[in-house]
Amino acid sequence: MADDLMPTPAPPTVRRGYALAVAVAGILLVFCAVLPWAGLQATSSLIGGGVASDVRGIDDTFGVYTLLAGLVTLGCGLAGALSRPRVAALAVVPGGVAVLVLVLFLTEGSGLQDRLSIDLGALLSIEPVLRFGWFGALASALAIVVLSILALVGRH
Repeated sequence: MADDLMPTPAPPTVRRGYALAVAVAGILLVFCAVLPWAGLQATSSLIGGGVASDVRGIDDTFGVYTLLAGLVTLGCGLAGALSRPRVAALAVVPGGVAVLVLVLFLTEGSGLQDRLSIDLGALLSIEPVLRFGWFGALASALAIVVLSILALVGRH
């Protein structure tokens, strides 16, 4: 009789927060792949201005790989949100690949314009620069790795 009066525990609720966060980070990685990643900037104090030429992420092979990693991450995050949240932990693979590809973009580059640097004092300065898209892609890729690990070890 006493057992019948005990309330039954509520079924555990499945939290899909990490899986949705992985999907959002994948969307951000896809978005950052089409933003400018690097460029060549020429400045002169004689004319008081400068000229810049930008390279978008998808203009380079490494940017295309990053775009594909973002799409795979989006798929893992959505699959984790719709089925089991731990499926989103599989996004650690494309997230890690995206971090590696972004580092390779810096070290290997896309040709001479990434390594050309001329400084003639106040007359003319030509140098390669990193643009905000590369930093956004790196932050998104690192967020994917962290969130997918949290999806695996987080309480559910």
